[in-house]
Amino acid sequence: METIPSLQSFMTSTPSPILAAAGQRPAKLYRYSHHTWLERSLSLGEFRLRAPLQGLTMPQSGKHILPLAARHDASAGYLTLSLAYVWDNALFDLFSGADACLVVHDTEEFGERVHHAAQKSLPSWAGIDAAISYGMPSPLGAAFSKSRQNAPEREWLFAWRPTQAMPIFNPVTIRIGSIESIAEIRFRSA
Repeated sequence: METIPSLQSFMTSTPSPILAAAGQRPAKLYRYSHHTWLERSLSLGEFRLRAPLQGLTMPQSGKHILPLAARHDASAGYLTLSLAYVWDNALFDLFSGADACLVVHDTEEFGERVHHAAQKSLPSWAGIDAAISYGMPSPLGAAFSKSRQNAPEREWLFAWRPTQAMPIFNPVTIRIGSIESIAEIRFRSA
């Protein structure tokens, strides 16, 4: 039986040039966003790796919220690229400004190209990608765990961390080359 690497070992071990998907990637991946950004992703293969969004807790209710101007958590120590693993019109409403969706048909090629480009831009970083676990801790750690209320996102996450702990303040843009042969843009259904 194949063991899945834990994020704890991912976060503390020496990076390997081998970059892994924890489990098999889904048949398709979906990126919900504004069509202007998705056109750049399709034609140039341009993607922004960011620190995870930092949520806030409402003092009296204890509910976790993301403000309209959500901040990226520089203390997380890693960068991410988030996609969904389902087509769902409801996801357009979850992602502010989304009017289109990049549909990736060849997720294996896409994943390998993303990891290769990230390795070129971030040479001493380690990367992994996997589905988010909702309502239960992921064996890959906190980066791949979210509350049950976030389950409608159905997120597939790519994550990278540096070999030495450091705050991450700025996004990193990677280019994987045109993905027009393995992806398409779809607009929201009426």
